[in-house]
Amino acid sequence: MNSEKTLEFKFQRTIQGSPIEIFDGWLSPKVSGTIWNAADEYIYQPKIRGLFYWTLQGTAHYGRFTEFQRGRKLVHTWMSPSTSGKETTVTITFEKKGKETLMTLVHSDLPNTRNAKGHKRGWNYFLDIFFDQFGTGSRKKYRWEDAHPPKKSKKRSVRK
Repeated sequence: MNSEKTLEFKFQRTIQGSPIEIFDGWLSPKVSGTIWNAADEYIYQPKIRGLFYWTLQGTAHYGRFTEFQRGRKLVHTWMSPSTSGKETTVTITFEKKGKETLMTLVHSDLPNTRNAKGHKRGWNYFLDIFFDQFGTGSRKKYRWEDAHPPKKSKKRSVRK
């Protein structure tokens, strides 16, 4: 029995469009706000038992698709240095709400570490851009650097 405490993050966005449009958009490397679009490089097989690998600023992310119900649900595993080498689970559901779709992303089984907690910021970053793409139709181009400017280095005082 594994008694290690794990984390789970849940994110929701209501986006204009049908569940099929939003599902297909989320899987498209051509749409800003998707992890595939932000990747420096990627290998990607969006189907059950399909694998993915993508890098962002030299950090590798990889996993396999375990459930694929177009317009309804997508489940895949997720591993990266921030998961301490543990396989975690990302579940995304798409629920019709009138002319909009409620998109819910749940990232579960994350280790209770500082690095793993960074997924909260990362998923919000991608989902906010994705929302902008479908919610407002702006098709604005995004660059990772714009949202994550380099940290200013602190000058160290040297004692003599």
